[in-house]
Amino acid sequence: MSGTRVIAGAMSGTSADGVDVAVVRVDGRGLEMSARLLGQHHVDYPPGLRSAIFACRNTGQITLAGLAAVGREVSLAYAAAVNGAIAAAGLTAADVAAVAAHGQTLFHAPPDTIQWLDPALVAAGTGVAVVSDFRRADCAAGGQGAPLVPFADHILFTDPLRHRALLNLGGIANVTYLPAAGTLDGLLAFDTGPGNCVSDWLVRYMHPDGPGVDVDGVLASHGKPDEATVLRMLAGEFFKQPPPRSTDGPAMVDLFTAAVADFGSRGKLPNNLATACLVTAAAVGRALREFLPHFPDELIVSGGGTRNATLMAYLRRQVAGVPVKTTDELGVPSEAKEAIAFALLGAATLDGEPSNVPAATGAARRVVLGSVTPRAGG
Repeated sequence: MSGTRVIAGAMSGTSADGVDVAVVRVDGRGLEMSARLLGQHHVDYPPGLRSAIFACRNTGQITLAGLAAVGREVSLAYAAAVNGAIAAAGLTAADVAAVAAHGQTLFHAPPDTIQWLDPALVAAGTGVAVVSDFRRADCAAGGQGAPLVPFADHILFTDPLRHRALLNLGGIANVTYLPAAGTLDGLLAFDTGPGNCVSDWLVRYMHPDGPGVDVDGVLASHGKPDEATVLRMLAGEFFKQPPPRSTDGPAMVDLFTAAVADFGSRGKLPNNLATACLVTAAAVGRALREFLPHFPDELIVSGGGTRNATLMAYLRRQVAGVPVKTTDELGVPSEAKEAIAFALLGAATLDGEPSNVPAATGAARRVVLGSVTPRAGG
């Protein structure tokens, strides 16, 4: 398949807040693809599902019945989000070639990884074929199965004159370095460390009856970061490891809790949140300085972390002198960027085109990612 087709990219990150869907018109094939956003939609996970996901990820334990129930609820949320996005775009299921669905990460420690989803249930709930399970083919080729978005970053954001760093601030923070007029093999991408996962965990742990997140970074703005904790955490082996590298939320939370001398009472929550924001920003700054062949001419940020004003202020200090923009300023809505990326990955799968980037994942070769589940009834 090539030419023009409509793909619904569907993404739920490690923050487990819900499903983001971008309905995208994709033209071309391979690295010549282009994307135009037609509609987007978000569906929150029910509180019980979100709690079950965090309990599973934090403890590594879940019953078989619980695992099955999580898979079903995640898949129903995906189907609802896709249907909402298709409607928002003024289209019907018959207009959509496929849903490219990431699934919900329950575990990631390469080469072992679980992105939980029932693609047959999503296909049945939407009437659209589903491309899913994107990570495993890369892992089978010796890669980490992450990050996967560099393929789309290269297509969407490579500039002929400027060295760009694309930073996604989801549960985990990951960066894609795009050299000016560079090739796919010339990019570099890796996880820098925590994005929002530590802050979100702190709110759930220290304020369990609260909103579950530090909305807009307001609480962190009233706190003072503990720089000794930041230094202890960044002394961990992960932060010294050169790319390719990837991590997961529970691992970052464990490092943070090991670095904190005393969480204190709820009154210390703003200080702890400020510390978490500084960890994220300092890890990004260190990674850009130590691992990129050329410091970027501009840093372009996407993801939920862009709404955290405290985190963004710390980030700007870490890269002083470098313009910090959001993808919105380049015509790609920040909260839809990852879903758009998966739409492009799904299109590549349908075309039989490899879309992993061995320079980013460490895979031995380029491979076609994902498995295809036909639309229900045909």
